Amino acid sequence: MKKLIVGNWKMHLDVPGSSLLIARVQHEIKGGSSAVVVVCPSFTSLFACHRELQAYKEPKMVLGAQNVSQFEEGEYTGEVSATQLKGLVRYVIIGHSQRRLYYSETDEQISKKISQALRYKLKPILCVGETLKQRHDKLATQTVLDQLDEDLDMVTATDLGKIAIAYEPIWAIGTGEFAKPAQVEEMVQLIFDVLRQKFGEEAAQKVRILYGGSVDDQNSTTYLALPHVSGLLVGGASLNYRKFAKIINNLG
Repeated sequence: MKKLIVGNWKMHLDVPGSSLLIARVQHEIKGGSSAVVVVCPSFTSLFACHRELQAYKEPKMVLGAQNVSQFEEGEYTGEVSATQLKGLVRYVIIGHSQRRLYYSETDEQISKKISQALRYKLKPILCVGETLKQRHDKLATQTVLDQLDEDLDMVTATDLGKIAIAYEPIWAIGTGEFAKPAQVEEMVQLIFDVLRQKFGEEAAQKVRILYGGSVDDQNSTTYLALPHVSGLLVGGASLNYRKFAKIINNLG
């Protein structure tokens, strides 16, 4: 199974800047990469990036969205549905810690978003993780267990292979504070064990479990060497085409 490397551009870059970054990453990635590369621009840049990638005979990445509505359609101003994203993207980030924190997204909403994405053949990248306080209070394990239990409530064993799960300790996102490999290994093993217990060994083996949190070209290989870590969710470093390409090229 190829590694999954996801670049989350968050609320950065305008349309021309997004297209330019796509072109630069495309040029910088070596041919024959052993990774599936996903980049997630802002909604306003998705169509331009889609057109940019269509221009290449062999595009080296695919597009993802940073969010999706829990609703299929209707009177929901400002929302973007899975039906609107279908055909533009293949992946969608769901439950990112910033959505949970700044927009008070609940696990019930996240569960519905996953269901919508799967219904329209989009591949969810579910984010789970704890705050620094929860870790200090020894609640990190219970927090992730609760998130997985509720977020995957409507998912079947058949669906599971279409989902990636990103462990992103909130205290390590954009802070420059790195999670120690032992901490990541422990939580990723927990996630795998939960999936195995809930859906069975065969289904659990098909899931890519990613790590996200101040990942860059200097520490990426360390995280990818950990058991059950089969990809990365990259934030700030994905906006630097040289750093992002190096993360990918380091895979050989």
